[in-house]
Amino acid sequence: MSDNPYEVLLEALPTDARREETLPELERRPDPWESAMQATCECLSWRGTLDNLERRHAEDALGETTYRDFPVHARSAVVTAHELMERGAFTPDELRDRMKLIRERLNRA
Repeated sequence: MSDNPYEVLLEALPTDARREETLPELERRPDPWESAMQATCECLSWRGTLDNLERRHAEDALGETTYRDFPVHARSAVVTAHELMERGAFTPDELRDRMKLIRERLNRA
């Protein structure tokens, strides 16, 4: 296991993923999971768990450094998970286990 507790997030980047580079790629209609993610972030902010402005600042900083290889639209999810792990909401092992369960469920369909 890595000394980096956020390695679990970096493992989520598919080998064929690429960063959007053109305006049409960036100016697309959000996928349903992205809209749900934004609603979740709003709820986290409303309940005082993760302020939207703090999350956006973290997304700017981490999105251009640690998670720069992730597609722009996926960064919100990984940065939110990063920030929640940093605040002790769950551990890297708990996230890894949950991600494994979800992948298994999606592969059954």
